[in-house]
Amino acid sequence: MKAFKKFTYLIGFILPPFAYLGYTLGGWYNYLTPALVFLILPLLDVIIGLDSTNPKEEEVPSLQNEKFYRFLTYIWAYMQVGFVAWACYAIATTTMQTYEMIGFIISIGLNTGGIGITVAHELGHKNTKYEQFLSKMIYMTVCYMHFFIEHNKGHHVNVSTPDDPATSRLNESFYAFYPRTVIGGFTSAWSIEKKRLQKQGKAVWSFSNEMINFVLITLAFAGSLFAGVSFLTGEIQWIVLCFFFLQSWFGFSLLELVNYIEHYGLRRKEITPGKFEKVQPVHSWNANHFVSNAFLFHLQRHSDHHANAGRRYQSLRHFEESPQLPAGYEAMILLALFPPLWKKIMNPKLEKWQSEFFKKSKQGQVAA
Repeated sequence: MKAFKKFTYLIGFILPPFAYLGYTLGGWYNYLTPALVFLILPLLDVIIGLDSTNPKEEEVPSLQNEKFYRFLTYIWAYMQVGFVAWACYAIATTTMQTYEMIGFIISIGLNTGGIGITVAHELGHKNTKYEQFLSKMIYMTVCYMHFFIEHNKGHHVNVSTPDDPATSRLNESFYAFYPRTVIGGFTSAWSIEKKRLQKQGKAVWSFSNEMINFVLITLAFAGSLFAGVSFLTGEIQWIVLCFFFLQSWFGFSLLELVNYIEHYGLRRKEITPGKFEKVQPVHSWNANHFVSNAFLFHLQRHSDHHANAGRRYQSLRHFEESPQLPAGYEAMILLALFPPLWKKIMNPKLEKWQSEFFKKSKQGQVAA
């Protein structure tokens, strides 16, 4: 079982071929990738079911250091840059009807934002300069490099508190959450970087400011794609820039949909004004659906990730006390787009979990 599970993390690598196949066949086949993600994978989750097995703690050190798992994330980072470059060339050299172009943009965005940002998130938490570089490189391809700062130094500190723009509130729809998290995430990253520079006695408006560098690097990348494709085709290709920013928007919107799902309605206890209890597994929604967890490099074991951010994806654990999502992220993303249905399903589930969790907590205190 261990050997089999190891290779299930290759599932995500089927997305680029599916996007290419859809593009090659044309027409409605451009929707092969979204059909795979939002129909086939949720169906497989239902058929195959849950996986609540955890690695043995004595095996974790060797599991963490196994190169195979790192190689998968490294190869995806380089593959994504090439994939985006190919997509820009494809959109410029192929005549598409509007519905085909929409399907193509969604397919590319599911690669860059669905899997790509998941990989960038994993790499961004590691303490090696190389892995952090790869993380930033992926974020560059979706115009979201500031997330490297905000997620690590903002979200993980303020998660499940009113100070976190990436934590959705009870009864808050995704459409109300979206501008708050997109704008709030950027301003939070700027504030974090500004404080860092002030401590070092450096000017905010300078090349020492990573936020400024991130914007310039992203624009340079977009400009390189535009110039490269224009040169290869022998004519100015403004469609390349339009496509690049549209797939970026779709990609980081997927990220924010996932953010909306991961902490909906959960709050850490405020011990003293402005000071909150330590982040625990109960402050994130968890999902143990076997297929979608493999597809997303165990991102759905988000409870353990927030409690132990240094753990690599292959060693993340399931905690019974964490609130459990009724489906994998792919299905939950669709559900989040329909606020009345989302509230009808998630609010009672949250209320039931809270009543059971606090009941068990009190029983534990009495027993102690």
